[in-house]
Formats: sequence, C-alpha cells, structure tokens
Amino acid sequence: MAGPTLSGCFRKAPTPVFRRSCPALLLGVLSLLLPLLPAVPAAAAQARVVAETTVASRTLDLTIESPAMAGRQKVRLLLPPGWSRTASRTWPTLWLLHGGVDDYTAWTRDTDVARLTADTGVIVVMPNGGRCGNYSDWWNHGDGGAPAWETFHLTELRKILEGGYRAGTARAIAGNSMGGLGAMLYAARHPGMFRAAAAFSGYLHTLYGHEPGDDSIGYGPSLSCPGTDWRRVWGDPDDQAAIWHAHNPYDLAGRLAGVRLWVASGNGKAGSLGGWPFTDPVEAAVEDHGRAFVQRLRELGVPVTARFFDGQHTWPYWQRDLHEAYPTLTGALGL
Repeated sequence: MAGPTLSGCFRKAPTPVFRRSCPALLLGVLSLLLPLLPAVPAAAAQARVVAETTVASRTLDLTIESPAMAGRQKVRLLLPPGWSRTASRTWPTLWLLHGGVDDYTAWTRDTDVARLTADTGVIVVMPNGGRCGNYSDWWNHGDGGAPAWETFHLTELRKILEGGYRAGTARAIAGNSMGGLGAMLYAARHPGMFRAAAAFSGYLHTLYGHEPGDDSIGYGPSLSCPGTDWRRVWGDPDDQAAIWHAHNPYDLAGRLAGVRLWVASGNGKAGSLGGWPFTDPVEAAVEDHGRAFVQRLRELGVPVTARFFDGQHTWPYWQRDLHEAYPTLTGALGL
C-alpha cells in the first residue's frame, strides 16, 4: 500500500499512520532542503588578552590568545607618562620589531629605549615576531594557516590596542635585521597605516642576486635560522615568484610614497662602536640590500634618509640607529 503524502501528514489522519510514517517522510524532505538553505557562518574567533604582567613602572607584557597564530603570543608595551586605559584621549604608537632568533624583549633588553621614550607621549609596541617569522603570513606549501604573523600584528593586535589600551591611529614603525624587513613590508603592504618606517640592517631586497633556477638566494629564514624550511614562508622563489615579489620591499618601493623613510646599515667592518676584527658577512650583505633598496626609492622619486657606515650586525649600532631615526619617527607622529 502506498505511504502518506506530505500534505496528508497535516490532515486528520489515523493515529498509527501519523506516528509511524509521517516523521520519516518529514525527515526525508528536510534532508533534501537543508543543503539548499544558505549557510549561517560560525562566529569568527577573536584574539583576546588572557594575561597582563607589569614588568616595570611603564612596561606591560600582554599574553594574547591568537587565532591567527593558533596559540598564545607575547607583546611588550612601553606606556607613556599619564597613560590610563580609561583616559578620554588616545596616544600614537611606535612599533619596534625585533630581528631573527630573538623575541619581544629584545629592544628593552639590549637598548635604552625605555629611557629614550620616557618623556615622549607614545605607546611603544614590541610584539613577538618569531625566531624566523619574517613578519608574514606563511604560505605553508599552499595550505596557509598558522603562523600568520602579519594578521596577528596588524589585525588582531592592532584592534586589541585600539580597543582596550588607548592606542590611536597615528603609527610609526622601525626594526632591526629581520625587523627592518618587517617594518618596510608592513608600511608598504598597508599604505596609510604607518606615517614613518625605519629599517636598521634590514634585508630590503629579498631577491637580491637571485637568478631563475638558482636555489641559492640572497635571503631566506634559513639565513638566520639554520634548519628552517624557508619554503614554508613564501614558497620557492621561482615557482611562487608572485609571493616573493609581494613580500620584497624592493618590489614594493613605490607603495612607500608619503611615508617618512629611514634606512641605516653598516658595511660589515668594525666601526666606532666596536666589533669583530674581521668583516661581518651578514652586515656586508645587508648593506648590498640597503643600497639597492635606497637606489630603487630614489629612481621612483620617493624621499628616504639613508645612513651607510662602518659597522656590524650588533646592538650598539642598532641603538645608535634608533636614536638617530627617533626624531623622524616621532616627528611623523606630530610629537
């Protein structure tokens, strides 16, 4: 005997027919309709501060649960005089990025940045960037996902600072070594986000000297992090050339128009602040990158202040660089 129709389920049908047959029929119809209904997206996970640690009178460390990083990351803040999370005003920010094989404590550990900024009305933001994170969302052989340093810094962390720590929208950025790369990358990839950018011993032409088919490149995370699969970051410089070019400050130089730029690098020789009695090959390579980048900026008519000198890949030179660039960085913030 034929079973009931769907309309029959809503008529006064005999009780046994409704109980046994209609529920199965309704479930079958729903199973056909559900795939056609618009999907309701799940609420996106939000980055959040899970811990605060007061390190010194002006130094506050944040622990952030980051979806972009699939875990927790640290950020150090230097707070300006009179700062309060309940203040009616906001403060400009100076982002300081650390180099390879280092972490968020680097600038306060090895320079006098706390003293330098003590009387300046600026929030200094020093995020962890990974031992060889390269301030990029990693390609991960096409799979994407964590680590996504750029998203963590410029989306998650920025929103946290502006939403809960009275950070304003006037920003400057600087960094040493890998952090110099990051400073120019972030300023170029996000036009209008930073008013000034400074690179101290930064690798600013990541394809410098590269020839197609040549597996030996001028830059990669393996340079500062032996054993790291640098292809996870941007892929192969030939097969994923578009990704490499999109993360090469030299190629993005035209996007820096309107940003106050500062580039500093030693030549690898021991200078006035000391160093090894031999030429530092890392800093010598950095100078090549820096000069190529500065030349490209000038070809495009983009103003830049450049400082090339006898010096090596060490903190005494980066502290001096920061002091010399500081008026440009803070001046761009109106301080």
